[in-house]
Amino acid sequence: MRIRTQKGFTLIELLIVVAIIGIIAAIAVPGLLRARMSGNEASAIGSMRAINTSQQNYSQMCNGYAPVLTELGSTSGAGAFLSPDMSAASPAVKSGFTILVAAGAGNAVLAAQAAGCTAAGTNYLGTGIPLSPGSTGTRAFATDEQGTIWQDSGASGAAAPGQPFTAGGTISPIQ
Repeated sequence: MRIRTQKGFTLIELLIVVAIIGIIAAIAVPGLLRARMSGNEASAIGSMRAINTSQQNYSQMCNGYAPVLTELGSTSGAGAFLSPDMSAASPAVKSGFTILVAAGAGNAVLAAQAAGCTAAGTNYLGTGIPLSPGSTGTRAFATDEQGTIWQDSGASGAAAPGQPFTAGGTISPIQ
C-alpha cells in the first residue's frame, strides 16, 4: 500500500491569506486617498500661481487684466500667457478642481484697449473649487491682482473666499 502525498494549499490557508490582504488594503486606502487629495490641492495652488503670473504678463501688454481664462491662452489675441490645459475652456477642470477667472469686485473695463486685448479690466478674481468637496479636496482657493493666494477650509471647500479677502474664521492666506 502506498501513501499518497498531495501538494497544495487548503481552503483555510487561502482564506487566511485573503483576509490578511484585505486588512492591509483597509489600512492603506485611506492614506492613499489623503495623498491624492493633497496632490489635487497642490495642483490647485499651482494653478492659482500660474493665473497670477499670466495675468501680470497680460497686464504688461494690455494695461489691464483678462476677464476670462480663455483670453489668457488665446493665440490670436494679445498672446498665449497660460497653458492650454487651463485656458481651453472657462471654467477649466484640472486635477479635481474647477478653475475660473472672472472680473473682481469693483472691476472697471478700461476705455482704451491695446491691440488684441479684449475687455481688459482693473482687477480679476481667480478661484479653484473642488469638484467633489471632501473627496478631491477639502479647501477652496482664490487669488486676485495683489498676488496673494487665499484658502477657505470651511464647509469642506464648497466655495472660494470672496472679495475683499479678510483673514478670519476659515479664511487665511497661504503665501
